[in-house]
Amino acid sequence: MDTNRDTPGKAPTGSDTGKTDSKAAGMNPYVGLVSSLRAAWLTGKTRTAEHRVSQLEALGRFLDDKKQPILDAMASDMRKPRLEAELSEVMLVKNEVNYALNNLSSWMKDEFVVKNLVTQLDTAFIRKEPHGVVLIIGPWNYPLHLILVPLVGAIAAGNCVIIKPSEISSSTEKLVAEVLPSYLDKDCFAVVTGGPVETTQLLENKFDYIFFTGNPQVGKIVMAAAATHLTPLTLELGGKNPCYVADESDMQNVANRLVWGRCFNAGQTCVAPDYVLCSAETQEKLLPALRHAITQFFGPDPRESPDFARIISDKQFQRIRALLGSGRVAIGGQTDEKERYVAPTVLVDVQPSEPAMQEEIFGPVLPIVTVPNVDEAIAFINSRERPLVVYVFAADSKLVHRVLERTSSGGFGANDPIMQMTLLSLPFGGIGNSGLGSYHGKFSFDTFSHHRACLLRSMGLETMNSLRYPPYSERKMGLLSSASEIKRKGTCALL
Repeated sequence: MDTNRDTPGKAPTGSDTGKTDSKAAGMNPYVGLVSSLRAAWLTGKTRTAEHRVSQLEALGRFLDDKKQPILDAMASDMRKPRLEAELSEVMLVKNEVNYALNNLSSWMKDEFVVKNLVTQLDTAFIRKEPHGVVLIIGPWNYPLHLILVPLVGAIAAGNCVIIKPSEISSSTEKLVAEVLPSYLDKDCFAVVTGGPVETTQLLENKFDYIFFTGNPQVGKIVMAAAATHLTPLTLELGGKNPCYVADESDMQNVANRLVWGRCFNAGQTCVAPDYVLCSAETQEKLLPALRHAITQFFGPDPRESPDFARIISDKQFQRIRALLGSGRVAIGGQTDEKERYVAPTVLVDVQPSEPAMQEEIFGPVLPIVTVPNVDEAIAFINSRERPLVVYVFAADSKLVHRVLERTSSGGFGANDPIMQMTLLSLPFGGIGNSGLGSYHGKFSFDTFSHHRACLLRSMGLETMNSLRYPPYSERKMGLLSSASEIKRKGTCALL
């Protein structure tokens, strides 16, 4: 997700940054905070099912009790429409909380595994243990969702957590810093506010796991910091999600879904379709359908619609406005710097070398690049960094599977954007430049858990163990092979 381009260094006033007086002594200002959370984790209190359940329930109460302040903060930060805010920032997070509560007991159980002949009398299992003290760094585009969904997994897995919300979405940051800690166990969970300076100082500390959502450039910095302590991490990044539209598609259905996916949250969504690939003939059919969908959704002047959000900051507005010079504006193109408004816009005649095709757009702008056929579309996709999602619109299921089988991406969606991430049964994450690791549902629990391999053996039966002790012999080797060798199952070869 290209969500951390704005980088003011000043922490907002009125919220605790989590710093200590150690700064005056030349120490890292977060050493004391990290140490106190580690001390709490070492007591074992977060490992109990009771503590995990109590904290998940408390998180659910926060979402219920503070729903209106949450919606107000979203409106303040980017004029996010109420339905979009309630759906993405409250309901989807509450779904994660309830899903974890419904399944936590089974997730926590030891997973017993298959044994060989040598270990038949022993106990072998995988125990899911918390990593310890983890750091969650969130972005500004979904400023609550993208810190609380990872937090659900971290709590469910039994960790202590420091949350670092984005300073760009300042109203949401203030709400999280001032209100969320009153719901959670203060010994085990903390919120740190501030900008790049504070984040850099945080990353100097040793954590047991880091979960970062942002852009690839900052992701590399986070990964380098984690490498200093050999800290494992998840990177939820992003990129340019391609969308191939086949010739025989129902163009109005395609247009409705494309406009919704591109304009939800004013396009500031990591899984939004970033550009369209289609034939010149399909483009001519698609353009009037896109124009119709925009008018149906937002009226003749989207600026007046209560259902269309605004760009988060002046810097982001100026960056997106500059991209409108790529190709030719076929639909929209209007902007208002004072409101940070960018109209739903479609660009045509866009060349692959132009700025709109060189970076994640992260705004309500949809370039169309024409290609003669699906094979050329696949080649175009494969010539670029692997995206977070590949989309295809086609009535022909064979064509859909052709694109699926010949491309690589974090996720894949056919005939609809974004909806794949609403399924908690599917992992959400990137590959290569679009990310490392995944989460959602049980995948979040697994991400924040160490899968510990355990074998419990008896102190007796030493006669059997003597087969592996020196002095070695051919007889011992034969017996060991019979007891532990895995043989391939029988196959039938046609001569």
